[in-house]
Amino acid sequence: MAAKPGVAKGKRSVCKTFVLDTNVLLHNADSIESFADNRVVIPMAVIEELDKFKTHNDELGRNARRVVRRLDALRAVGNLREGVPLPNGGSLKISSAKITDADGMLQENIPDNLILRLAYELIPESEQVIFVTKDINARLKADALGIQAMDFEKEKVYFDELFSGFSEVEVPLAQINGFFKSPVYKHTDLGTYPNEFIMMRERTNRNRKSTALARVVEPGVLTHLSSDLDHVWNIQARNREQRMALELLMDPSVQVVTLVGQAGTGKTLLALAAALHCTLKHHRYDRILVSRPIIPMGKDIGYLPGPKEEKLSHWMQPIFDNLTYLLNEPQDKTATGKKKTKTTPRERIDELLANSTIEMEALTYIRGRSIPGQYVIVDEAQNLTPHEVKTIVSRAGENTKMVLTGDPYQIDNPYLDASSNGLTYATERLKTLRLHGHMTLKTSERSPLAAAAAEYL
Repeated sequence: MAAKPGVAKGKRSVCKTFVLDTNVLLHNADSIESFADNRVVIPMAVIEELDKFKTHNDELGRNARRVVRRLDALRAVGNLREGVPLPNGGSLKISSAKITDADGMLQENIPDNLILRLAYELIPESEQVIFVTKDINARLKADALGIQAMDFEKEKVYFDELFSGFSEVEVPLAQINGFFKSPVYKHTDLGTYPNEFIMMRERTNRNRKSTALARVVEPGVLTHLSSDLDHVWNIQARNREQRMALELLMDPSVQVVTLVGQAGTGKTLLALAAALHCTLKHHRYDRILVSRPIIPMGKDIGYLPGPKEEKLSHWMQPIFDNLTYLLNEPQDKTATGKKKTKTTPRERIDELLANSTIEMEALTYIRGRSIPGQYVIVDEAQNLTPHEVKTIVSRAGENTKMVLTGDPYQIDNPYLDASSNGLTYATERLKTLRLHGHMTLKTSERSPLAAAAAEYL
């Protein structure tokens, strides 16, 4: 192995041994080639668990099949038991655990323990053994055995440092006046990312500071917020973050929008209001497509009866609740020779569903589709992996807008957290593109009770 830069001549960098857990391979099928020029060991127990997942018709099954096919291709290079070279300069081998001193702490018939037994066994044979898993409990057990453990962090961002879409800066009064005098204001020190929002505050006057809220067209170029977006559909933004979010949701040039916020901040409501306005009033899109991961909170109630539409209606109830609120103003309807009556929100929703203006779809059925001319809302996107988000966004056809909403603190997927889910990953990766906009919503507007619950419970 070639010495790394900065290492004294004649010395070799330490070759690490990474033992991979099953959940790492199911999370990212390319993870076996993510450890540079080190040694990757896949326990036999992992191969057996992949065999159980390979028949699944979901993302876990697809990743299991990809990993198995990749390992089968590597058999042509050499013997997997002895180890085969990888294109990145590292090596890969498949091993099984033997009887070790850890037997008293680990039961042999549990797959997780068989994986840990192998990692424990490899410690005397390698300079540094690292157990890689997304299972927190497995990392705790590894630490108790004296095995170094870590999370798989290739597709991980630090949520506490996540791009918020908004910043405040202090500037001289002359810059604020210059901004108000021109529809487009240029200044090299203002703006870091496209579609970011900046609150400029006067630097000198402490008693009564002048302010200006601007939107970044590109770094160094600022523009004003649209005056036509104070009301969208039949709602009005209740705080500054909601107003900035509407700016992104209503702009057709911003083709993908990510909204992050706790419960009650209005993520889904704003997205649906903008979708209805753009589709029914501006006629920019042919229809609205709404989807969300099918992951229950708490104990699952089991299989649901009926066709796909009836099954989805239970999972989409939060969407129906928001639509009922948005369509709550009764509209007159007339029929020849009949007395004028009023349509209820439920009737209007049924009408929009019947004429395919609004379509509800399970994420399972989006894969492989091409979606042109639609306003797509993916709710609860914090429960998706980065690869799942990539799969969904890559379905976008011509003149399609994608909106991803979610709360990274409410994740029901056991192998995702606030820093590794697809929503935060997409936010961080796309923030430099002009077709992307992001806003973090901080204030709960649902009700005083909901706000208190989000803050104190």
